[in-house]
Amino acid sequence: MKRIGLCVVLYNNNFGSMLQSYATMRILDEMEYDYELLRYKKKYTPLFILKSLPRVFNPITINDKKLLIQKKLLMLFHSDIKKLNNARNKKFEEFRNNNFKNYGDVAHGYKELVEIGNKYDGYMVGSDQLWSPSGLATKFYNLMFVDKGKIKISYASSFGVKVIPKYQEKRTKKYLERIQYISTREISGQKIVKDLIKKDVPVVLDPTLLLDSNKWDEILKKENIIKMPYIFAYFLGTNSEHRKRVQELSQKTGLKIVTIRHMDQYVESDNEFGDIAPYEVGPTEFVNLIRYAEFVCTDSFHGSVFSIINHKKFLIFNRYSNDSRVSKNSRIDSLCTNLNIQDRRYVNQDIYEAIDKEIDYVKIDEIVDKMRNDSKMYLKNALSKIVDSSSI
Repeated sequence: MKRIGLCVVLYNNNFGSMLQSYATMRILDEMEYDYELLRYKKKYTPLFILKSLPRVFNPITINDKKLLIQKKLLMLFHSDIKKLNNARNKKFEEFRNNNFKNYGDVAHGYKELVEIGNKYDGYMVGSDQLWSPSGLATKFYNLMFVDKGKIKISYASSFGVKVIPKYQEKRTKKYLERIQYISTREISGQKIVKDLIKKDVPVVLDPTLLLDSNKWDEILKKENIIKMPYIFAYFLGTNSEHRKRVQELSQKTGLKIVTIRHMDQYVESDNEFGDIAPYEVGPTEFVNLIRYAEFVCTDSFHGSVFSIINHKKFLIFNRYSNDSRVSKNSRIDSLCTNLNIQDRRYVNQDIYEAIDKEIDYVKIDEIVDKMRNDSKMYLKNALSKIVDSSSI
């Protein structure tokens, strides 16, 4: 049997990243394809650092690094929260240990990556924002380490932005032209590919949506963590007005607020937000908090996705302003457009009336089922080319 080298997010302790990587593996298992997870540890050689210098001018890179550094520094002054955060990271590690398998050898540096990587018959890069301009220099998720003639597939890959920076267009075009089978997660990504290489590519479902609610119930144990009715508020951004609206909803409904604090960044005001804030929450617990919530308020893409999978009443808050240079709203834009759920986006109306509005999940499920079938068909067709031949 021919073997696929799979590039997905492995070590980012983010609920969405972990769950979409896990879903990708589950789909390949269901389709009975043999794969190994590629692991790459960068070597910061002078040449690598030189090639990475343009990232310094990328606003998304600057913002992401700033948030990471700020969180690490603030944790130094909040040892109690650091301890709780470490407990959460342990839950992620447990999830990886229990659910991830088929690891390939670790490539230390780009030279080893080329040597290890090219032993496979074909390659697939998964979903999430793996084609973000901030990661271009690594040559990993764009499969630049793979021989030109070997079959390369992208499934629901995301640029995370609406426009590629001008200074990266040439290199982005170069790697896109080498990938024979491209699909994107967002409509904006589809447009980027069309603009750069004049190729029409499909928009497919995020891997988490390839598994229906029954499958998720089967593979992630159901457990009601909070023994009372509640609102689940999951915010990655810092907007204080969003928190105030959730507090209004709590006052109108009498429901307690359950929240997860300090995920992507340390938000000091969140220490006072929410009635219950568990820290020992890994991907399974995250899904369970959505499963059993009365309402879900979130600015997270995967918070929205799992609300849909579990037929919850939910609202999506914009994490970024539409004119922000670091906006990653495009994934929410595509989700709402594709599933015709624009009314789930919060736009300063009465929050109880907005979230309590009935959602026609019969129609939504029909759309998702069609997109699921089309997405699986795309993936099966692309993967079959690896089975038929190890090169084109």
